[in-house]
Amino acid sequence: MQGFPGSLQPPYYAVIFTSLRTEGDDGYAAMADEMMRLAQEQPGFLGAESVRGADGLGITVSYWASEEAIANWRNHARHRLAQRLGQKQWYERYSVRVCRVERAYEFERTNDPQGDGTRS
Repeated sequence: MQGFPGSLQPPYYAVIFTSLRTEGDDGYAAMADEMMRLAQEQPGFLGAESVRGADGLGITVSYWASEEAIANWRNHARHRLAQRLGQKQWYERYSVRVCRVERAYEFERTNDPQGDGTRS
């Protein structure tokens, strides 16, 4: 999933990957597409959201059922190759943060003038 995570029920985990890209593609887009397809096949993967600005700054948040699922993805052979290539050619810098989501809520505008649109 690219976009809103939908109705995930806490607790679950979020991996926040913030990166600053180098100039040029050099195979990045194809690898990013492959990584998203591969992640979706992993046990415990719940979804992802991703954005990148014109300045090269990007944030991808992936959602996982457990820390074990995150570790398995981190150590997946093809993902490890993508990490090495990222360090070598695609990223100026990046950071990874892993969080446990205890509570979540969302808002969606509705045509109901009496409702506030907030869902828990």
